[in-house]
Amino acid sequence: MTEIWHGLTKAIELIISLDPYVMEIAGRSLRISGTACLLASLICLPLGSLIHSHHFRGKRALINIIQTLFSVPTVLVGLLVFVLISRAGPLGELGIIFTPTAMVIGQMILITPLLLGLTISALSGVSREIVDTATSLGASGFQTVLLVLREARYAVLAAVIMGFGRAISEVGCALMVGGNFKDVTRVLTTAIYLETGTGELELAIALGIILLFLALIINIILNRLQQR
Repeated sequence: MTEIWHGLTKAIELIISLDPYVMEIAGRSLRISGTACLLASLICLPLGSLIHSHHFRGKRALINIIQTLFSVPTVLVGLLVFVLISRAGPLGELGIIFTPTAMVIGQMILITPLLLGLTISALSGVSREIVDTATSLGASGFQTVLLVLREARYAVLAAVIMGFGRAISEVGCALMVGGNFKDVTRVLTTAIYLETGTGELELAIALGIILLFLALIINIILNRLQQR
């Protein structure tokens, strides 16, 4: 209990004083996870719309597979990316192992099923009457998809926020493909792992509280969107 209290006190001190070490890794966490979420969204929103608006054999099975991948272990994604981009891997010539780029790729792969599945679910919640009305008024397929996306915008945005939360809170993939190098690839989750391993429990707890605070902000935004 004492360590938790000291950790809370230290977290407040670090935040108020804008500690350079904490601000650096917090900023890096936001940049890497934000970039991964943005890129994944640019892929998943159009692809999810395409899957939702078309009927084809195996569609239900595809959606089931996507939903199954919601809980894919982060270390498994890390292993996949590591094998692909390591020096002995097929993409080893790119030289991006143990860089922020590798972490972005890993987090993109990690949250893509979540964003894709939730986007499809969000679009499925739009009334069929809206689609029929748009079609009867002469709207093209592309215009109809845009209309459906507009109607489901709050649910879709909630999906994006959940994807961002999943990305910024993962540790396994970040460790495997990032390496946790100071000033390069160290983020909040990997810093907590490191500080705990070296016995700096107060700092680890402080970093954990900051990460929890970010998660709280994400949850508040999500709740506001759900209320709308």
